[in-house]
Amino acid sequence: MNLQYKTKTKDEIPPALQPFYVEREGVWVLDLVGGVDKSKADELLAANTTLTKRVEDHEHRFQGIDPDEVRKLIEEKRKLEEAQQLKAGEFERVLESRVKGVRTEFEKKLAGVTGERDSLHARLSSIQIDQAVVTEASKRGLRATAIPDITARARNTFRLVNGVPQAFEADGQTPRVGRDGLTPLTVAEWIDAQVSDAPHLFAANAGGGAAGIGSGGAAQHSGRNPFRKETWNLTEQMKLQKSDPALAARLKASA
Repeated sequence: MNLQYKTKTKDEIPPALQPFYVEREGVWVLDLVGGVDKSKADELLAANTTLTKRVEDHEHRFQGIDPDEVRKLIEEKRKLEEAQQLKAGEFERVLESRVKGVRTEFEKKLAGVTGERDSLHARLSSIQIDQAVVTEASKRGLRATAIPDITARARNTFRLVNGVPQAFEADGQTPRVGRDGLTPLTVAEWIDAQVSDAPHLFAANAGGGAAGIGSGGAAQHSGRNPFRKETWNLTEQMKLQKSDPALAARLKASA
């Protein structure tokens, strides 16, 4: 008796053999390791036969042909054609053909070198910008977990120009200026703005134990921010910058 690999209903399976079948996708199939439906097996066999036939035809077509010899013949043919052209006085045509070949090869190599150079420059720029931003932000109490966030923000603002990070507007062309409206925006000024705009990136008590805004550090100034317009006090600013640079930066950023 032939065993059916697949049946539509369980009733088609002899009772003694039913334990060897399982239901899959609405049909009953023989629970056989490595078992494949005959239709799929036939399909795979046909595909394999077709592929084998193509390989055999390909081998038969190029039987006895040496690829290296073919390349040599092509080169000899080119040289022969050039010689014939030179005899016919077509020197300029031969020269143009040779120059074109050299130029094409040179342009391919140049494109590869240029692409590698641009890639390395982009990586170097990112590294230098990241280092400058992290170094400056660490002075303001940057959280270690916030490094990816703040470096990503910086890459959208800064580009390396003559080896120095320079800030640009959203158009990527217009340089951004600092608070004075004249000189370029520095990394330090940009970090001050991040302290104010994204305080969650910085620890509440920045600067190696210095008190944050609104805590003991601010109380030393009677709750007034010497950097604010209405409570501007140059003497207090200088004292604070000398005694607690981190707090001074935070007060300055929030002014």
